[in-house]
Amino acid sequence: MNDILEKLAATLEARKGADPETSYVAKLYARGLDAILKKVGEEAAETLIAAKGGEKGQIVHEVADLWFHTLVLLASQGLGPQDVLAELARREGVSGLAEKAARQK
Repeated sequence: MNDILEKLAATLEARKGADPETSYVAKLYARGLDAILKKVGEEAAETLIAAKGGEKGQIVHEVADLWFHTLVLLASQGLGPQDVLAELARREGVSGLAEKAARQK
């Protein structure tokens, strides 16, 4: 399952040098962080609407769009899915309440 994330991360990294006229991701990078953040926000809102509608196929579609654009955001910041997966692994087995309390200190 992580293979697709690694492949996608490699593609997103490669798009940093692509022509914005021929690559959607390169165009997002060229437009800057605000454009990327706007797209993540749009996809998050569409995910919420899909979840409220309850149609599973639409939820999956919108979450895929959200994940994709979140991966673009990570790549734009010099991060990748492995950074998020490492954080999730760090939290594994830790109570959500305890983890949240530790962050507030």
